Amino acid sequence: MRNNDVYPFSAIVGQDKLKKALLINVVNPSVGGVLISGEKGTGKSTLVRGLGNLIQDMEVIELPLNATEDMLIGSIDIEKALVEGKRTINNSILMKANGNILYVDEVNLLSEAIVNSLLEVSQSGISRVEREGITFMHESLFILVGTMNPEEGGLRPQFLDRFGLFVEVLGSDDLYERINIIERRIQYEENPSLFIQQWKYEDSKIWNKIKKARELISKIVVSESMMKVASEISMKANCSGHRGEIVMIEASKAIAALYGRKNITIDDLKEASQLALPHRMRDNPPDMSESDDIEKEDNNDANNEENNIDNNDQNTPENISDDMDNDQDDDGNDENRQNDNLDSIGDSDNETIDDIGNLFKVKDLDIKPLDRKRRKGAGRRSIVKTSELQGRYVRYTFPKGKYKDIAFDATLRAAAPYQDSRNKEGLALSIKKQDIREKIREKRTGSTILFVVDASGSMGAKKRMESVKGAIMSLLNDAYQKRDSVGMIAFRKEEAELILNITRSVDLAYKKLKDLPTGGKTPLTLGLYKGYEILKNAMKRNKDIIPVLVLVTDGRGNVSIGGKEPLEEALQVSKQISIEGIQTIVIDTEQDFIQLKLAEEIAKEMGADYHKLEELKAEEILNVVRNHI
Repeated sequence: MRNNDVYPFSAIVGQDKLKKALLINVVNPSVGGVLISGEKGTGKSTLVRGLGNLIQDMEVIELPLNATEDMLIGSIDIEKALVEGKRTINNSILMKANGNILYVDEVNLLSEAIVNSLLEVSQSGISRVEREGITFMHESLFILVGTMNPEEGGLRPQFLDRFGLFVEVLGSDDLYERINIIERRIQYEENPSLFIQQWKYEDSKIWNKIKKARELISKIVVSESMMKVASEISMKANCSGHRGEIVMIEASKAIAALYGRKNITIDDLKEASQLALPHRMRDNPPDMSESDDIEKEDNNDANNEENNIDNNDQNTPENISDDMDNDQDDDGNDENRQNDNLDSIGDSDNETIDDIGNLFKVKDLDIKPLDRKRRKGAGRRSIVKTSELQGRYVRYTFPKGKYKDIAFDATLRAAAPYQDSRNKEGLALSIKKQDIREKIREKRTGSTILFVVDASGSMGAKKRMESVKGAIMSLLNDAYQKRDSVGMIAFRKEEAELILNITRSVDLAYKKLKDLPTGGKTPLTLGLYKGYEILKNAMKRNKDIIPVLVLVTDGRGNVSIGGKEPLEEALQVSKQISIEGIQTIVIDTEQDFIQLKLAEEIAKEMGADYHKLEELKAEEILNVVRNHI
């Protein structure tokens, strides 16, 4: 049902990129919706609701954050079952959304069950309902619009990819624009009806533009050259899959139609790419400039070698003696270079204390339980099933043992179809044991994150430890926001030391990190084993924790604890950590030109999420887009 008091779409100041993304979807629903990311108070919800009042043939159907599976998909209509004894499906949110806009505020806080249902229906366009002996299918084609505050967590990659476009919304940094926002809001609050009437004409102009664009879009022909450009942009942006270029083409068609054109241009593709690619970016593609330099060096070496051969063919005494002298000099230089390399690779005993480098907002680390058991506890990191009577009711199940948290809605629906055949004994409703359903609740909880940090001499090269400390501190800040508990182990010289017991104090972690020295050998296996022991003991003390081990290293261990090769020992402990069910994250600090990729090998053995140090920044995705478009 349309709300006549909604703030007008055209009256919203700024946010032109978001307005364009919404209009693109209304003109061409094949684009696949839009995800809007931004802090509270930036007008995300206001724009979406304003759009719903502007367009006359679609409505905005809102999916509440506390929605259950039955509300979303549908269930037995209790009234008809009780009054008429008929099993019919009620009017679900997905039924109402068909042909409309499905709006999900704070989409990143949805329960996993709701996300799975949305994924399935958004992919197929068909909703399948199986409830209390009824199987029912119906069409559900909608424009999916979601908003989220990134500070409250991210989205699963599968769900993120279902949104055709992505827009990051920021507050205005223009003083006069901010004043204009305040003035219009005051006018609206004083007299909503008058304010809406004043902007009615502007809204109608946008609506007429949408209608013309819809008529035109079917006439737009996409040339092969434009398809090639779209594919090249997507490849350069290192997008996974092919959805990026497909969405770019569909969005470009809508952009061209809004401008009244029957062909798409390079500018249309560029504008579309800024909306279609940011959330599909993978890590930075390899820098081809280095390989080009190597190729040039190889060519130069080949040319020099040819010249040397030509010169050596002239076997004069002078040339032979010169060659012998040069060979001796080269041997001496080679020996010196080898010694220099060994010094740089070996871990210096000289201790240094590096400052904490620049802090940044880290990208979302996919931390979640590796099992499905119910947990207690509080926090803002992971969504888990809970055995407590608190938390969001997401679906129901059959009870086991004593009834504790009855799902009355599901129980009534289960009993309703059988009322005609039951002896009610004067009661309005007869409920049997087999009708009882219990609630499944979900809530967010924090994790127990143990940082295992390489503080050996190799980390001191090129101020590497300064960057590492900055990254760890950024991760600690993120952990504080998510209400995680954190601890820290540093391994160096011949030992691994617990420098911070598991705590929620980021201030204490900062002090320990700031004073952490660097130097000595690399007892990697000791660090891993101590981390394993601490988390295992923590799991014994509290079975509800979500244990996470974050290893920060270049992987170049050189201390043996059992007489085997250090790498072999490290891989054995890594495998044991994986078997124990501890989630692991490896942050690779290797920055040398010749990379051994030992940390990556350890990550594979642990089944860990693997990240290069420089890839932790949340803005990295957007930077890549800017660099390639």
